Amino acid sequence: MQASPQFKWLWTSLLVVILDQASKQFAEMQLTPHQPVNLFPYFDWYLTYNTGAAFSLLADAGGWQRWLFTVIAIVISIVIVQWIRKLPGEETLTAVSLCLILGGAIGNLIDRIVLGHVVDYIQVWLGSYPFPAFNLADAAISVGAVLLILSSFLGTRKTSSK
Repeated sequence: MQASPQFKWLWTSLLVVILDQASKQFAEMQLTPHQPVNLFPYFDWYLTYNTGAAFSLLADAGGWQRWLFTVIAIVISIVIVQWIRKLPGEETLTAVSLCLILGGAIGNLIDRIVLGHVVDYIQVWLGSYPFPAFNLADAAISVGAVLLILSSFLGTRKTSSK
């Protein structure tokens, strides 16, 4: 079986995982939990631990959610790798977006397996409202999702113009 031409973008996933894990270790060494450090207006370093999913969904569920989210992340990662494997060579934007999502999912998966929670350390304020704390893995997932949506629109436009 021949490797997908899009597998060349998997270095993006590896880079996200390395930068995510390094930044989380640095945050834990430098920050005190729940003590914001204002860096810019509307931007703080804010170390916190999330036992739930996005926006702390199910954070207070009692512990079982750790394994549910672990299994979900593993399944999603497998699906993404298979999706990348089947991509044609010209779908670079889709491949890069999937690799960003994969790297973010694996970065948070490592936290969940090793620590039992995800390390978050970035706090952005929307006026006087604090957006839920997040990390580099979450940012990679979000950017990857936006790029995936964009690539689907670009792909639709290309297909419909043929």
